[in-house]
Amino acid sequence: QVQLVESGGGLVQAGGSLRVSCAASGLPLNRYGMGWFRQAPGKEREFVAAIVWRGGNTAYADPVKGRFTISRDDAKNTVYLQMNILKPEDTAVYYCAAKRFWSGDPSYYCSGYGCPQWDYWGQGTQVTVSS
Repeated sequence: QVQLVESGGGLVQAGGSLRVSCAASGLPLNRYGMGWFRQAPGKEREFVAAIVWRGGNTAYADPVKGRFTISRDDAKNTVYLQMNILKPEDTAVYYCAAKRFWSGDPSYYCSGYGCPQWDYWGQGTQVTVSS
Protein backbone atom coordinates (compact mmCIF):
# COMPACT_ATOMS: atom_id res chain seq x y z
CA GLN A 1 0.00 0.00 0.00
CA VAL A 2 1.40 3.34 -1.07
CA GLN A 3 1.42 6.14 1.46
CA LEU A 4 2.74 9.68 1.46
CA VAL A 5 2.79 11.15 4.94
CA GLU A 6 3.53 14.82 5.49
CA SER A 7 4.84 16.14 8.77
CA GLY A 8 6.53 19.19 10.24
CA GLY A 9 3.77 21.70 9.90
CA GLY A 10 2.89 24.07 12.70
CA LEU A 11 2.56 27.66 13.82
CA VAL A 12 5.37 30.09 13.12
CA GLN A 13 5.74 33.87 13.19
CA ALA A 14 6.17 35.86 10.02
CA GLY A 15 9.80 35.91 8.98
CA GLY A 16 10.45 32.52 10.52
CA SER A 17 11.31 29.17 8.99
CA LEU A 18 9.78 25.74 8.88
CA ARG A 19 10.67 22.47 7.17
CA VAL A 20 7.95 20.06 6.16
CA SER A 21 8.67 16.48 5.19
CA CYS A 22 6.95 13.90 3.03
CA ALA A 23 7.80 10.29 3.86
CA ALA A 24 6.90 7.74 1.22
CA SER A 25 6.21 4.08 1.79
CA GLY A 26 5.20 1.33 -0.60
CA LEU A 27 6.95 2.89 -3.57
CA PRO A 28 10.55 3.48 -4.68
CA LEU A 29 10.86 7.23 -4.35
CA ASN A 30 13.86 7.29 -6.70
CA ARG A 31 11.46 6.50 -9.57
CA TYR A 32 9.15 9.42 -8.81
CA GLY A 33 9.13 13.12 -9.40
CA MET A 34 7.72 14.89 -6.35
CA GLY A 35 5.67 18.00 -5.90
CA TRP A 36 4.44 20.22 -3.12
CA PHE A 37 1.09 21.97 -3.34
CA ARG A 38 -0.86 24.05 -0.87
CA GLN A 39 -4.45 25.03 -0.26
CA ALA A 40 -5.53 28.00 1.78
CA PRO A 41 -9.08 28.34 3.16
CA GLY A 42 -11.49 29.33 0.43
CA LYS A 43 -8.89 28.98 -2.30
CA GLU A 44 -8.01 26.37 -4.85
CA ARG A 45 -5.03 24.11 -4.38
CA GLU A 46 -1.94 25.63 -5.98
CA PHE A 47 1.47 24.47 -7.04
CA VAL A 48 4.39 25.35 -4.78
CA ALA A 49 7.48 23.41 -5.86
CA ALA A 50 8.59 20.22 -7.58
CA ILE A 51 11.66 18.11 -8.15
CA VAL A 52 12.23 15.67 -10.98
CA TRP A 53 12.76 11.98 -10.44
CA ARG A 54 16.36 12.04 -11.69
CA GLY A 55 18.88 14.82 -12.17
CA GLY A 56 17.82 17.18 -9.41
CA ASN A 57 16.05 19.85 -11.47
CA THR A 58 13.56 21.86 -9.46
CA ALA A 59 10.75 24.30 -10.14
CA TYR A 60 9.03 26.87 -7.96
CA ALA A 61 5.94 29.00 -8.06
CA ASP A 62 6.72 32.71 -8.29
CA PRO A 63 5.41 33.60 -4.79
CA VAL A 64 7.91 31.25 -3.12
CA LYS A 65 10.98 31.65 -5.34
CA GLY A 66 14.02 32.54 -3.31
CA ARG A 67 12.33 31.58 -0.03
CA PHE A 68 11.44 27.88 -0.39
CA THR A 69 13.69 24.97 -1.31
CA ILE A 70 12.59 21.49 -2.29
CA SER A 71 14.98 18.59 -1.82
CA ARG A 72 14.90 14.84 -1.71
CA ASP A 73 16.72 12.04 0.11
CA ASP A 74 15.98 8.88 -1.81
CA ALA A 75 17.86 6.76 0.72
CA LYS A 76 15.29 7.88 3.30
CA ASN A 77 12.40 7.86 0.81
CA THR A 78 11.65 11.40 1.92
CA VAL A 79 11.15 14.76 0.26
CA TYR A 80 11.49 18.06 2.07
CA LEU A 81 10.29 21.61 1.66
CA GLN A 82 12.39 24.15 3.50
CA MET A 83 10.41 27.35 3.94
CA ASN A 84 12.19 30.56 4.95
CA ILE A 85 11.05 34.14 5.40
CA LEU A 86 7.51 32.90 5.86
CA LYS A 87 4.63 35.27 5.30
CA PRO A 88 1.03 35.15 6.55
CA GLU A 89 -0.07 34.45 2.97
CA ASP A 90 1.89 31.17 3.12
CA THR A 91 -0.70 29.86 5.58
CA ALA A 92 -2.24 26.74 4.06
CA VAL A 93 -2.43 22.99 4.18
CA TYR A 94 0.64 21.66 2.38
CA TYR A 95 0.37 18.47 0.35
CA CYS A 96 3.01 16.36 -1.32
CA ALA A 97 2.39 14.44 -4.51
CA ALA A 98 4.26 11.78 -6.48
CA LYS A 99 4.34 11.12 -10.21
CA ARG A 100 6.27 8.19 -11.64
CA PHE A 101 9.15 9.29 -13.85
CA TRP A 102 8.07 12.93 -13.82
CA SER A 103 10.81 14.86 -15.58
CA GLY A 104 9.57 18.42 -15.38
CA ASP A 105 6.50 18.66 -17.61
CA PRO A 106 5.05 22.01 -16.46
CA SER A 107 1.49 20.88 -17.20
CA TYR A 108 1.72 19.10 -13.83
CA TYR A 109 1.99 22.41 -12.00
CA CYS A 110 -1.79 22.48 -11.84
CA SER A 111 -3.84 20.04 -9.80
CA GLY A 112 -7.46 20.79 -10.55
CA TYR A 113 -10.01 19.45 -12.98
CA GLY A 114 -8.57 18.85 -16.40
CA CYS A 115 -5.00 18.85 -15.19
CA PRO A 116 -2.63 15.89 -15.63
CA GLN A 117 -2.94 13.66 -12.62
CA TRP A 118 -0.28 12.99 -10.04
CA ASP A 119 -0.19 9.32 -9.04
CA TYR A 120 -0.34 9.72 -5.27
CA TRP A 121 -1.14 12.42 -2.72
CA GLY A 122 -0.50 12.81 0.97
CA GLN A 123 -3.08 13.87 3.52
CA GLY A 124 -1.53 17.29 4.12
CA THR A 125 0.04 19.19 6.98
CA GLN A 126 -1.12 22.56 8.28
CA VAL A 127 1.25 25.51 8.17
CA THR A 128 0.10 28.69 9.90
CA VAL A 129 2.09 31.91 9.77
CA SER A 130 1.11 34.60 12.23
CA SER A 131 1.68 38.27 11.56
